Amino acid sequence: MDSSNEKSVSFLKEQGNACVKDNKFEEAVLHYSHAIKIEPDNYSLYSNRSYAFLKIQQYSLAMEDALTTIRLNQNWAKGYFRKAEVELATFRYEDAYLSYKQALVLQPEDNYISECLRKTGNIIKRERKADEQIPWVGAGVGLICGVVIVIADMFTATPTLNHPLLMVILTMAIAMIGFGIAKLGRWYQHLQREEMYKPSCDLFPETNKKDEDQLPDESSEPIEKSPRYTKAQARQRFKKGKL
Repeated sequence: MDSSNEKSVSFLKEQGNACVKDNKFEEAVLHYSHAIKIEPDNYSLYSNRSYAFLKIQQYSLAMEDALTTIRLNQNWAKGYFRKAEVELATFRYEDAYLSYKQALVLQPEDNYISECLRKTGNIIKRERKADEQIPWVGAGVGLICGVVIVIADMFTATPTLNHPLLMVILTMAIAMIGFGIAKLGRWYQHLQREEMYKPSCDLFPETNKKDEDQLPDESSEPIEKSPRYTKAQARQRFKKGKL
């Protein structure tokens, strides 16, 4: 890479960093993306863009850049740290714990990574405890509701639960319903968290398939010396270095 490109990448990176400091994360993404086009193997640019994507909740794009950072430099702790941050934000606590741990292996003296690892471990413990306790809380609520129904029935003019066994069966049935509802609610919560990690919208859409199909066939003979192209076709040819 020549010196002019180096200056361009450095300038764009500084612009991106300045935007991050001003919480202008969308603009930061644009600056980092332009720099990456000039220097596609610069792992620090992907790391910075991953952080910017994370701040605008583009989780799949943030993870993609974090993984690219790791692929380009497997011995750099920040790549694993970026990955962990995305996993933590998308409630993948156990994955985040492993990523923080890998970052700490590469940078063992970093107190901030150690603290993140400790906090994530505590979150995992709380989540496991909640998974065990919440269904039983639902069962307790159901049990209380069942008892209230039984007592209310006793004070009616014609009680329908005139046998103790029926009272017990109804109370236990409502308690089990409460257990099931709480269990289902917890499962649905985990499912919603999984949805956060699905690929998000493409912030930088490339030429669509229709435009690509309309590009001239390279094997065909040129029709005229200076052919006209649509804007989409021109962008595609520019990317291939034909313009």
